[in-house]
Amino acid sequence: MSDSSISDRELQQFLLFLGSALTAAGEAVNQIEEHLLRVARAYGAAHARFSVLPTYVVMSLEPGRPATLEPTRALRGGLRLDQTAALYEVLREAEQGLTSPVEGSRRIQEIVTMRPRFRPALQILGYAVLTAGICLILQPTWVDLLLSVLFGVLVGGFKLIGARWASLQMIMPVAAAFVVAALTFMIAGGTWLDADLRAMVAPLATFLPGAMLTMAVVEVSAAEMVTGASRLVAGLLQLLLLAFGIIGAAQLVGLPRAEHLVSAPQNSIGAWAPWLGALVVGIGNYLVLSGPPRTLGWLCLVLYSGWIAQYLGGQAFGGYLSGFLGAVVLTVVAYLVERVPSGPPALVSFLPGFWLLVPGALSLIGITEYLSQDAVRGAEDLIGALGSMLAVALGVLCGHPIYRGLARALGAWNLREERM
Repeated sequence: MSDSSISDRELQQFLLFLGSALTAAGEAVNQIEEHLLRVARAYGAAHARFSVLPTYVVMSLEPGRPATLEPTRALRGGLRLDQTAALYEVLREAEQGLTSPVEGSRRIQEIVTMRPRFRPALQILGYAVLTAGICLILQPTWVDLLLSVLFGVLVGGFKLIGARWASLQMIMPVAAAFVVAALTFMIAGGTWLDADLRAMVAPLATFLPGAMLTMAVVEVSAAEMVTGASRLVAGLLQLLLLAFGIIGAAQLVGLPRAEHLVSAPQNSIGAWAPWLGALVVGIGNYLVLSGPPRTLGWLCLVLYSGWIAQYLGGQAFGGYLSGFLGAVVLTVVAYLVERVPSGPPALVSFLPGFWLLVPGALSLIGITEYLSQDAVRGAEDLIGALGSMLAVALGVLCGHPIYRGLARALGAWNLREERM
């Protein structure tokens, strides 16, 4: 494409839209800046400068020229998996200069306004499936599993309401945590059902900002202090909102004895429950986040890779290293799948993996154990949640350079094969 046919204004608008959409998709800002630099060079703007922040993107086509700003919220916040896959298709074409900036801007605006692939009823069913999968991973009883499915339907309804009215999104974690915790405490305090924390943690885990907190640590490690700190504060605020809802429920309905919450029998289903849970989590994510067509198999492959690595790491080394190994393998496999012609972008298969690693689920258990007068055990779980998050973040940090090394090795091997 001829650079002379592209106006600076059109290119600026395209780059700003692209950067804002990548931010909304949840990509790390250091990666976004690298993508934008490659796109700018493809259109003849080799000296462009970018600064990506969680809520806006700032750019200048040349040093010394006026900068332009684009708010991320103009693109309506986070993106689903189908939107993310479509966005990365535009990005791949743009990095090769195969689409005009005007066409690219138009396609990004269409992607942002795409309707979900599945109807609301199917999305709510997806939340029920997702919470069932998380509950299976937590080694539940049959009662826990049934309650988690029912709570998943309830949480799905809350989330769909919050998606329609932006003004309600902030209170949705509080409302969902309050309702689910109150019902759990009332049921656990009775004698007619044997329920415990796993029934409550599974549906509320869908509110946990595991990906956000992990990306925050990744960005701080990449010297992106402002963005990393902003994500970290936003993620911690979400955790505090969940905690406030649980505390409110405890104040209203009262807490049953600690042994009813944390000492109930575990995993009456069977040893196969967590292994099935990984598959169920993949199906739930596919329905909830509108996975692109023909990507469910790839999504499950990435999830099982991370889950098996986490399981083996737990057997060999213990909790923290299990999360680290799971994140390393999850990251490497997600990027390797991206190299396959039919594979989805790494971000599409990578982000759902946090539902398996569940960095932060222990924090909810820790809060409730603390409320149950088990302060020592609650503090241990809170510290364990922080350690788990850091282990996962470190695994992501190590996974990307490992993938790059493998990619270079594969490229050299393919080149040697072609010459033979």
